[in-house]
Amino acid sequence: MLINRIKALSIDSRKLRLYCLRISDQILIVGNGGIKNTRTYEESAELSGYVMDLQEFDKLLSEAQKNGTITIEKNVITGIEGKVFQLS
Repeated sequence: MLINRIKALSIDSRKLRLYCLRISDQILIVGNGGIKNTRTYEESAELSGYVMDLQEFDKLLSEAQKNGTITIEKNVITGIEGKVFQLS
């Protein structure tokens, strides 16, 4: 089971959310975001979709790391150049 590494950055007085995947203290993958009009992202189809995409990407990235096709160290992801991750 993966630890939830998806984080939300609040922008513009907490009305705008930018969702990111925090790989390490030095690696942050910026995803997508939008205006937060609901109490939680789960209540918004748009924001929920962005989070689910990042969660799926995180899973694929972890699988690639597990099978050795990529390596993740402190501030470098090696082997990701040209790699295609198919999100469903």
